[in-house]
Amino acid sequence: MEYERIVAPAAAAMRPSGIRKFFDIAAELEGCISLGVGEPDFKTPWRIRDAGIRSLEKGKTTYTANAGLKELRQEIAAYMQRRFGLCYEPLKEVLVTVGGSEAIDMCIRSLVAPGDEVIIPEPCFVCYQPITTLTGGVPVPVPLKAENEFRLTAAELKAAITPRTKLLVLPFPCNPTGAVMEKEHLAEIAQVLRETDIVVLADEIYAELTYGDKRHVSIASLPGMAERTVVVNGFSKAFAMTGWRLGYACGPAPLISVMTKLHQNCIMCAPTTSQYAAVVAMRECDDEIERMRREYDMRRRLLVKRLNEMGLACFEPKGAFYVFPSVQATGLSSEAFCEALLYAQKVAVVPGTAFGDSGEGFVRISYAYSVNHLTEALDRIQAFLQEREAGAAHG
Repeated sequence: MEYERIVAPAAAAMRPSGIRKFFDIAAELEGCISLGVGEPDFKTPWRIRDAGIRSLEKGKTTYTANAGLKELRQEIAAYMQRRFGLCYEPLKEVLVTVGGSEAIDMCIRSLVAPGDEVIIPEPCFVCYQPITTLTGGVPVPVPLKAENEFRLTAAELKAAITPRTKLLVLPFPCNPTGAVMEKEHLAEIAQVLRETDIVVLADEIYAELTYGDKRHVSIASLPGMAERTVVVNGFSKAFAMTGWRLGYACGPAPLISVMTKLHQNCIMCAPTTSQYAAVVAMRECDDEIERMRREYDMRRRLLVKRLNEMGLACFEPKGAFYVFPSVQATGLSSEAFCEALLYAQKVAVVPGTAFGDSGEGFVRISYAYSVNHLTEALDRIQAFLQEREAGAAHG
């Protein structure tokens, strides 16, 4: 069969993940230190694991309601109120999904028709653009600038809006940059949006991982924004539950209803064991979030200090668990820097271009690793830079 002819063009044109490319090479390279994957190095807290185990022991292995366990949706609503001041009706405005990734997919597919435009600030997580393309929508990348600490400005948003704009993806705290949008910045964005019919997909999977005096503010908490915002979150980052594959979406009932119909037909329901474990995460584990957040904050400060000292200019990220230093001083492209570092010193980081063309000149480094792991990697990066400098001096 001519598979090239029968595969859907949009699916065939989808680029493979640039994150996984370097991760896969690193996995085959003996002695390599990988700082490439955004996965917490903490184990899922025991209270959560124990709840999952107990649900299995009690034989709770059947399907749940399509939208998720009633008890879990109630706990999600209580958590969103407690942590972020957001009010949702559990049985109409909360959908439990297979990871935050499915919630993103369901939101885009529920809203975007062929020809609709989706504004996507970049650099950003890799899934928004291909999902938009698969729906027949048109991705509209908005390059964010280092001088603005990779925030989306109201002027940039306004310039990207056309009569065909349907959706704005607002992915803050941001993977890969670690950028955050504080309340005053969100207020300016909200002012632009209130004059339109544009819906916001607020990807807030890193909402619990912010640093400094100000905690995360959701755009849905601002006046007039809840009615036009779908908030996506999950358990992978804040609760170290990546393998449990559980997320959720909260938003206006008419949108959540359509998303639930798609979810019902494509997925049926999220994993049952994970849902029972997540009830305990929501109800009992605020202290675990804070414990991990403090550890990430210490690692964050270590990386920013060392990278700036060795000449890789790095703004101070206030969210997620990534730093996004510039490698322009080396004269190498993002891809060339990552390849040279990988083979010279066996350290894997991700080129900024994996997250959009505007990531050129930067690399993403994850600090979801132990301090010993990070320190050794930083020493190797410094050695790599020193060797290049010495080579240039003798050239």
